[in-house]
Amino acid sequence: MTTPETSRGQHPLDMATFLEPLEGGRYRGHTSAAYANMVGPFGGIIAATLMNAIRIHPERLGEPLALTVNFAGPVSDGEFIVSTKVLRTNRTTQHWTVELTQGDQVGASATAVFATRRDTWSATEACFPAAAPATGLERATPIERVKWTAAYDMRFVRGQFSPAEDDNDQRDSVTTLWIRDEPPRPLDFISLTAICDAFFPRIFIRRPRWVPASTVSLTIYFHADADRLKLLDQRAVLGTARALHFGNGYFDQAAEIWSDDQALLASTHQVVYFKE
Repeated sequence: MTTPETSRGQHPLDMATFLEPLEGGRYRGHTSAAYANMVGPFGGIIAATLMNAIRIHPERLGEPLALTVNFAGPVSDGEFIVSTKVLRTNRTTQHWTVELTQGDQVGASATAVFATRRDTWSATEACFPAAAPATGLERATPIERVKWTAAYDMRFVRGQFSPAEDDNDQRDSVTTLWIRDEPPRPLDFISLTAICDAFFPRIFIRRPRWVPASTVSLTIYFHADADRLKLLDQRAVLGTARALHFGNGYFDQAAEIWSDDQALLASTHQVVYFKE
């Protein structure tokens, strides 16, 4: 079943996050080979699919303010069910829970807050990262074993993962890059959600080698509204990420997504499991 609310076209991102409405706030989806990770789907596409389930829900009010996704276990290739529930609707905020299941197993759960934004005083204390323009940088070659990297045009300012070139520990885990969907697609909350998870685990940058690692919990705060995103159209955004602490099998990483005219679009934090 395809409607204007559930599908915007044949872009790979739209097809990967497409949901068929069922009854009782439930939707049917399917994993996409274009966004495959080393094990299961790219976490960003799972988060974007859960966001889309709220976006197309007939009771949804406002725009995304915050999204937290907990990855309970691997999602297998194939069909899945997404269930949504409105917890509470206030004057300016609306609270949701979302759950992705396959059979009797929960693959991911999420909470989200949507909000009606209004004009107020505003200021940004974070600083726009130093970066050469995207047009002056070469597109990174996608990594074959990580299929989803081919779904993005990535141009690294610093912190590119190159395990074959350098096996020495680095002084920090910072990555800064320009990124957009490939093929190009207008930026919206669905694509921004996925991009917020498009940073390799920071352990790969600090100690540039392949180790088992997976996101346990991801939180995104959306600072831009839909009108602001629409103005960016298909232009690349600038992302920067770093870890704060590694230890006892887990690390955290924080990231920011900026427009090319230096507006902070989203900030994100996650905790990641790793094994060495």
